Amino acid sequence: MHILATTSSSLDDLIEPVDLNQSPADVVVLSFSVSDLNGVASAWDDTLPTLVLTNLSDLRHPMSVDLWAEKTGSQAKVILVRILGGYDRWSYGVEELSRMARRKKIALVLLPGECSIRDERLAAASTVSEEELAAILACFREGGPDNMRLLAERLTGLANGEAQVLPQAAPMPKAGFYKPGHGIVGAETLLAGFTSEAPRLPILFYRSMLLANDAAPIDALFQALAERGFAPVPIFVNGLKDQDAIAFVERSILNLKPEALLTTTAFASGTDERGETIFDRTGIPVFQIVVATTRREGWEEGRRGLNPADLAMHVVLPELDGRILAGAISFKAGETSVNLVNRPEPDRVEHVADRIAAFLRLKAMSRAERRIVILMPDYPNAPGRTGYAVGLDVPQSVLVMLERLSMAGYSVSNIPATARELLDRLAEKSAAFSLSSYRMAPAAEAVWGSPDTDEDLENGAYQFRAATFGNITVALAPDRGRNADHRADYHSPDLAPRHALIAFGQWMRDALGAHAIVHVGAHGTLEWLPGKTVALSKDCFPEIVIGGLPVIYPFIVSNPGEAAVAKRRISAVTIGHLPPVLTGAGLSDEQKKLELLVDEYAQADGLDRRRRDRLAKLIVETAGDTGLASEAGVSRDDDPDTALSRIDAFLCDLKDFAIKDGQHVFGEVAPGDDDQLRIKSAETERQALIDALDGKPIRPGPSGAPARGRLDVMPTGRNLFASDPRTLPTPTAFELGKRAADEILRRYLQDHGDWPKNLVFDLWGSASLRSGGEEVAQVLALMGAKPVQDMATGRVTGIEVLPPAQLGRPRVDVSLRISGLFRDMFPALIALLDTAMRAIAAREEAPGDNPLAEEAQRLGHVPPRIFGSAPGTYGSGIEEKLAEGTWGEREELGRIYLDATSHAFSGVGGEGTHVPGQFADRIGTADLLVHTGDDPGRDLLDGSADVAFIGGFSAAVAALGGKADVIALDTTDPLKPKARSISEAVTRVVRARAVNPRFITGQMRHGPRGAAELVEAVDRLIGFAETTHAIPQSLIEATYDAYIGDEEVRDFLLAQNPEGARYMAERFRSALRRGLWHPRRNAIDAELEMLIGEKAA
Repeated sequence: MHILATTSSSLDDLIEPVDLNQSPADVVVLSFSVSDLNGVASAWDDTLPTLVLTNLSDLRHPMSVDLWAEKTGSQAKVILVRILGGYDRWSYGVEELSRMARRKKIALVLLPGECSIRDERLAAASTVSEEELAAILACFREGGPDNMRLLAERLTGLANGEAQVLPQAAPMPKAGFYKPGHGIVGAETLLAGFTSEAPRLPILFYRSMLLANDAAPIDALFQALAERGFAPVPIFVNGLKDQDAIAFVERSILNLKPEALLTTTAFASGTDERGETIFDRTGIPVFQIVVATTRREGWEEGRRGLNPADLAMHVVLPELDGRILAGAISFKAGETSVNLVNRPEPDRVEHVADRIAAFLRLKAMSRAERRIVILMPDYPNAPGRTGYAVGLDVPQSVLVMLERLSMAGYSVSNIPATARELLDRLAEKSAAFSLSSYRMAPAAEAVWGSPDTDEDLENGAYQFRAATFGNITVALAPDRGRNADHRADYHSPDLAPRHALIAFGQWMRDALGAHAIVHVGAHGTLEWLPGKTVALSKDCFPEIVIGGLPVIYPFIVSNPGEAAVAKRRISAVTIGHLPPVLTGAGLSDEQKKLELLVDEYAQADGLDRRRRDRLAKLIVETAGDTGLASEAGVSRDDDPDTALSRIDAFLCDLKDFAIKDGQHVFGEVAPGDDDQLRIKSAETERQALIDALDGKPIRPGPSGAPARGRLDVMPTGRNLFASDPRTLPTPTAFELGKRAADEILRRYLQDHGDWPKNLVFDLWGSASLRSGGEEVAQVLALMGAKPVQDMATGRVTGIEVLPPAQLGRPRVDVSLRISGLFRDMFPALIALLDTAMRAIAAREEAPGDNPLAEEAQRLGHVPPRIFGSAPGTYGSGIEEKLAEGTWGEREELGRIYLDATSHAFSGVGGEGTHVPGQFADRIGTADLLVHTGDDPGRDLLDGSADVAFIGGFSAAVAALGGKADVIALDTTDPLKPKARSISEAVTRVVRARAVNPRFITGQMRHGPRGAAELVEAVDRLIGFAETTHAIPQSLIEATYDAYIGDEEVRDFLLAQNPEGARYMAERFRSALRRGLWHPRRNAIDAELEMLIGEKAA
């Protein structure tokens, strides 16, 4: 019998069922909150009925519930369950216990975890009176030892079947001051012992911690801050949506006049009628300090740092308030899940205190005294792209910043006149840090050997590319080291950075005495160094290099994923900046002539047949002579109408393509730009930099691509935040994703006359955040599933599998190649996709309708389908080899790509397992790769990632002898997704942008950075040609003619970016050497040699 019905599967289905095997007792108390369990335990004694405590986290799987109910719950007289998240969080358990309690006449008390919210479904499922429910809930709401003892009396009465006349729970303050060793105190007692000059720092923490006698992390933080000369002011609160608590905090801030606010509370705070939060109204910086529910051993041993719930509640959601993540100071410890307590981690407490102290030291100094390091990104494997960041003219932005800082009162002198002069100054390596001062990291020695062997060591000191202008130093960090250079016997994927980079951090902090770093442009090196994803330890290299230095990080607003990495790993304040202005590509002169002929043809059609036919022949011939016909997909067998239709569509597509009109300069708009939102954004960017260095709070703002309709991200200049990953994909994203999935299927069906069976899909982090999860929705739709959403919270709780009859086609067996950023940011989405794949694999359907289920049945288990690089590593694996050209045949790159994709990810935590060779099996049987591009502001020739992932896949297919297609799915207009072959997609970018005089002229306004954009286009174009063997030679020829063949552009390259000009020539020569380009002109070899010679001269 075949399953034709729709089926659902919850994320909890991924959890392995457990048998707690607890002994029966008269009274059983269950809760997700360990504080609840500890509170009940502290009030119980041997004179009361027998008691069992159960952590609901252990009973999330339905089978676990059934086993527990049979062995433990069925023999109880009273069952009390308190559910944080209400009925929907534990619906199976609620229904099963309710049925059992009515059958066995058990007193069942079902309470919501949120004391101020009534849950009608829980009340209806309970078996005690409304009055009893309210009285017991009040005991939890008020808390404290006396009310817990009252709760024990009430539960005892229910267990004994006695009628009781008991008092109501005694009210406890919802907020107040707390002092370690004293308990709840007044402000005078709290501040006694501190001088009036000591900066006051309120520390918000949950009232439940105090009532459960579990405030050790607050005690430790209090001590650490006091030792650094601060006056810490712990304030317990019921929550930041409780109006009484909010009022108390605001009054306290008004009276205390603190320098900053520290909070250990989770989630985002509530907003008032003006859309402001309590933190917005304080006017002081707010630091987020994590008191984690993650077990200490999980944090210490794992790479993620925090479990998915902690990541969402204590990191992601607080970012919506603009809080600065200071770090985690405690984790859960205990022998069982019911006696866990908050255990402070001493060195984490010290580090968080140091970080806050560094920020407040910066805030307290005069501007003229502050020493600032402005860091520019650098890519050692990308010559000619020093200071390259997508969408930003970094060198010019640095010059503008130096001028602005000087005007604001900073000590700045001898500012270079041009960006070229700035880069020349940096190339001199004028800064040094002696080897004798270097504090070696043992992990670096294990990888790179002795510190005195580092390539940047000269005359007993590490040499750095830096230039000082008064109190402001502009610098380029040393590269972290190439894989090829480390010791041959060292095989860990977690490569420590080389000694020079660690010494660079010590030079900034110790020799230079820097008070803050301003990192200009996405993305850098420091936030990607090895270590935990979040909640770093002392052994994580971002912390080893930077220490506690404040980091201000202007970041392109359309890259939320990488901005989040900077926020979570180096505690950066990410100031969103505008992407470049986009303008229509228009058409070249040759293309315009063709367009006029096509228009003339349309006018002649139906009026003058002979003229129409002559025009049709002329159009096809002209398009053929220029190479446009083949690029438009015209074949020899096409009739004139078909050929003309293809040519016309291609011209329209080129004309509508959006190209960058130059680059953005931080805090500025281009001359003549009168767009008021952009003008306001530039003003906000400028002010945000000054305010951030002054220690003022930067208002939070969303991230996304303005060109895709996200106008809410403007004005820029706000502290970027991203979406809650538990809400992805959103309902809108699923509808758009389904539309895009249909376009993938349409294209494959058009090309092959059949449905695809096996597909590989690239899944990236920033794209998923930008689009609300459209890419994940595409994957679900291809498999024949859809997300199930909790309408009350917006969170995705599971999936629904649709029957083939509703799909109208077979399911596609989708394998995912996830990026390192996706792996780190989205354990919940990995779990969601894994849930869908397991549910689909378990279905019995007609032969051919469900290839994944057929594979699972053949193997006897569900095979892995979510693949990526090892935890702690990033990229496709081929970036370094591709950039250096140190490879022979492209199959070599393919094998490296396969080796790098060594892990499969699954389960509720999205954890990885080493599965060598299994991804190769998927590619060997794949019909196609899908690679999505959603941002109108970037394309396939922007950055190294697209060519690395697409090229790596194509090279792997060649190495395995496969025949998979590659589809570049364009969702820049989500209502009109378009699937193109890689050849079509690259052709479109080259013809519309790379060789477009409008684009080239716009880049030439930006000196060395604009030249770098042209170098980038050539590098990526040749990379696609080398790895896919699908790039028409005409594109390479056209790009050569536009850049080197044009005398004005060539002279510009040589003057503004000679290193880039040489590298460009070398890339063209690589295409010649590898037989990917056979120029029509014999002189090109000599021209390339001359260009390289001019650079060398």
